[in-house]
Amino acid sequence: MSAVGGTTTHRKQPFRRAGEPWTRPKGAAEVLERWRTNGTWRNVTWSHNVDPHAASTAPMPPGLAPGVERALHQRGIRDLYSHQARAFELASAGKHVVVATPTASGKSLCYNLPILQALAADPTATALYLFPTKALSRDQEEALRGVMRDADLSVGAITYDGDTPNDARRAARQRAGVLLTNPDMLHAGIMPHHTGWARLFSNLKYIVVDELHTYRGVFGSHLANVMRRLLRIARFHGSSPTFLFASATIGNPREHASRICGEPVELIDESGAPTGPRQVVVYNPPVINAELGMRQSYIKTAVRLTQDLVRAGVPTLVFGNSRNGVEVMLKYLRDRLARDQIDPSAIHAYRGGYLPKTRRRIEAALREGEIRCVVATNALELGIDIGALDAVVCAGYPGTMAGLWQRFGRAGRRRDLSLAVLVASSNPVDQFMARHPRQLISAPIEHARIDPDNIEILIQHLKCAAFELPFEPDDVYGDVPDDALREALDYLADNGVVHPTTTPAGSIYHWASDSYPANNVSLRSASWDNFVIIDLDGDRTIAEMDWRSTHTMLHEQAIYQHEGGQYQVERLDFDNHKAFVRHVKPDYYTTAMTHSKVTVLEQDQGATLELGEVLLDAGLGDVSVIEKVVGYKKIKFHTHENVGYGEVHLPEMQKHTTAFWLTFPEDFVQSQPEPRAVVVDALRGLSKAMHVVAAVGLMIDPRDLGRALGSCSEDEGPPSKGQGPGFDPTIFLYDTVAGGIGLASRMFDEREELLRRARYLIESCECTEGCPGCIGPDASSDEDLEAARKQLVLGLLDAVGVSATH
Repeated sequence: MSAVGGTTTHRKQPFRRAGEPWTRPKGAAEVLERWRTNGTWRNVTWSHNVDPHAASTAPMPPGLAPGVERALHQRGIRDLYSHQARAFELASAGKHVVVATPTASGKSLCYNLPILQALAADPTATALYLFPTKALSRDQEEALRGVMRDADLSVGAITYDGDTPNDARRAARQRAGVLLTNPDMLHAGIMPHHTGWARLFSNLKYIVVDELHTYRGVFGSHLANVMRRLLRIARFHGSSPTFLFASATIGNPREHASRICGEPVELIDESGAPTGPRQVVVYNPPVINAELGMRQSYIKTAVRLTQDLVRAGVPTLVFGNSRNGVEVMLKYLRDRLARDQIDPSAIHAYRGGYLPKTRRRIEAALREGEIRCVVATNALELGIDIGALDAVVCAGYPGTMAGLWQRFGRAGRRRDLSLAVLVASSNPVDQFMARHPRQLISAPIEHARIDPDNIEILIQHLKCAAFELPFEPDDVYGDVPDDALREALDYLADNGVVHPTTTPAGSIYHWASDSYPANNVSLRSASWDNFVIIDLDGDRTIAEMDWRSTHTMLHEQAIYQHEGGQYQVERLDFDNHKAFVRHVKPDYYTTAMTHSKVTVLEQDQGATLELGEVLLDAGLGDVSVIEKVVGYKKIKFHTHENVGYGEVHLPEMQKHTTAFWLTFPEDFVQSQPEPRAVVVDALRGLSKAMHVVAAVGLMIDPRDLGRALGSCSEDEGPPSKGQGPGFDPTIFLYDTVAGGIGLASRMFDEREELLRRARYLIESCECTEGCPGCIGPDASSDEDLEAARKQLVLGLLDAVGVSATH
């Protein structure tokens, strides 16, 4: 029986100690020492000791309700950390607060304590908790209910989401003092029916927004508008709630929280929680092909290091950047550790796509210490309580400094030494971090960016707001200026969506359509329904998959990996969103191959770069990005050999977004002594370097930015195989989120600096031919061309007059 799979009479121990070699190291310190002596340390590019931090405490606040204080004492809490005491003081005074302290510093108590005190003082008061995921709200509900029960509070707490049964929904509307939900349910399931929630909204004292750092980009812009609507409804019902935000470390917590709620916010960013000593290690796998700059598989390397930790009895969390990567690492770890007589049920995966029941089983087993190693995607970056862990291994840089430190913060909840290891992949940004590891402590933490006044998002939510309540002449909508609000409402009136009624005080705008607007507004960029995955042998649903990932992971004949097992997709019912799979035992897994094409729809701005004799055209505008899965590769387990290909027949995915582009004239390309194909490939390498420096400069996840080389004119055909003229090669850097979040315009504004920084990256890279850390390895087999490729890129930049920026 699995450690997370129900009850059994004789519980298996995760580790069977019999026959264990007496020489096996124990604990993180001994593993580190073993790595230093067995050659592993040769590939460590940086090792950094983070000093322990003593606790800074404060006594319990005077006047704290006796029942609340008793409930805290039962949990061993006799004092508060300094940041918890400060949060209680500010929240009790009605100030909006954002607590931005590291992972595991006790942020939950910062918002729970003032709410518990308010409920003890006034049993009719209510609070609304917002979490980005269902799993997190369920986790917090369980903990909050226990405290409320021990504090003898007469009000209840309930989670209201898509999994909540009907009878519980009625109870939530009528009796709940604390409602826990997610932004999507608040937007589409609660606010449009606010009259049925009059008890909640008329007594609303606090609004908690946890995991604030996750609300960035389009999702964050939507949430800011949801908050504008929520405050408008609260005012209608006679309440004026206080916002309590909790965030992992980001560069602009006060500004970000203020943009979300539209009002000034107090910042608490000094943690009083103690931390143990932590060793941070950056490991760059050894080069196995110096000519191509290819390194040993980072997945297999992460597995090997994790194996050492688990064998030494160190509870370990491994982070992967993809679902496929997580499942591959899970299989490898179970296979390897089985030789050491370690029960496979002691090693589990945790990722998006698992059914809620499966996730909750795993979370409970983690808290109980039954699972000794978990392999996870960013689903576990959030504040789910999973107990104490002593080591974190990141297989690949997660894309942001904030994300990396949040993952690292998962280890070290005890006072003993903890270990945080980053295993760099061949990805350019990973290699940049491996070569400049001091960036991990010296570089600023990324800012969370949103644009709540994005006209498309604003108009969508104004429709929802008008459906909820008519807009009166003196109505306000967050911090949107009055003239801009009236202009937007007049636009909706012109399109027959709202109906203006003239009064002496001004126009009142009533909802005038038969539609239910919230249903047509998705807060998250993936707006399509999930696919369910059905096991044909057991005739049961085993998992679900988002619409975008289905194209790459659930095409027919794909090997879908689930909890360490492999399933072959027998049939994909695309119209009904169902994938039918069968359990198999292959010696390979599959990975999809995609093709992207970018087409300019409309140019908003244009400029000419006059840096040298050759003029370059830069543009900013709307583009269409078409992605299509064209096939898949079969990759053999353990050796990672490519053992075959297959075709995929699925519809293409199209989105409109914004892009910055840079066009090199065809005449310039033809004037180079090298063949045209070689010059175009060099420009492709330049685009890779521009992508790296843009991601670092904008302080974004590289996956937020797409890259392509093509033509900015639809009429121009592809280049011919000979030396004849083709299109003007154009480098595209585009927002991967449909509609864009303003990245393209910033690149357009900084276009010259972007090229200079790209040149500096290429020049400062230690490789001779081009490697994954700068322009990428050459795909051709011609060694002469390969050796000259990096120099060719620098020569092209010389020709257009680009010097380096240090």
